[in-house]
Amino acid sequence: MSHTHVPLKARKVSFAWEDTPLHWVPGDPFTTHTINVLHLLLPAGERWFVHVYKQVLPLIQDERLREDVIGFIGQEAMHSQAHDEVLPHLRDQGLDPTPYTAQVDWLFEKLLGDRTLPPGRPRHWWLLERVALIAAIEHYTAFLGDWVLNAEALDRHGADPTMLDLLRWHGAEEVEHRSVAFDLFQHLDGGYARRVRTWATAFTALVFLWQRGARFFMANDPTLTDGRAGFGDFHRRGRSGLLPSTGAVLRSIPGYLSRDYHPSRTGSTEQAVAYLAASPAAVAAEKSQEGSA
Repeated sequence: MSHTHVPLKARKVSFAWEDTPLHWVPGDPFTTHTINVLHLLLPAGERWFVHVYKQVLPLIQDERLREDVIGFIGQEAMHSQAHDEVLPHLRDQGLDPTPYTAQVDWLFEKLLGDRTLPPGRPRHWWLLERVALIAAIEHYTAFLGDWVLNAEALDRHGADPTMLDLLRWHGAEEVEHRSVAFDLFQHLDGGYARRVRTWATAFTALVFLWQRGARFFMANDPTLTDGRAGFGDFHRRGRSGLLPSTGAVLRSIPGYLSRDYHPSRTGSTEQAVAYLAASPAAVAAEKSQEGSA
């Protein structure tokens, strides 16, 4: 747990995927594809975060929080781009994600997008509802970020180092900015009923989309003749440390619903900053920015 505040900045990272195999967790398509769902969900989701937060900026009265939100926007835009760039690599390996990503795009752009509402209270209500949804989702991105920073089982299993760096760079930034979305929700509204309602929506949607994405990948993996994905597979990988454990996921629920919840209790800013100082992609981005300054 850490309460250290650090200024947020976007790191313009890039990754080369030509040497990353289809099953980047060797011999384990299920773990590979369960984590690969991130590449399907995050580009559209994080573009949506940015879109909503740009509408919220004029409502922020606290200057430090405003600076944090601007830093958050920059980091989320970079996350979206980095995961988006994995998709052509998947297509080259015979996995076209378009049927799934089209559904995700519809969810964020249409179902959760801007609505034709009268100005005033209805429009403001919908904006606050989406701010609360983002806070709930960010609870789980911080949870996953903390997990992947400590998922030594992936290293022991020989996971591809480039993919691990993408996941850990992203995870470290999620831990670094883990309090921003909740602090913004508290600043603009903070209603407990809204927090519970939007958590239920976010958690249900994430579980549904994740299992659907894993099944999509397993069913369409050209190297598998009978690719399936079930809860038992997830539970077993969680017990071995290759995925988050079922128990940890369940314990995350009362944490967020506790009236005294705050995201600073998840993960360590020091650990996140230390990884970002050593990440090959982040270090290369820093050197590139210094060279162009």
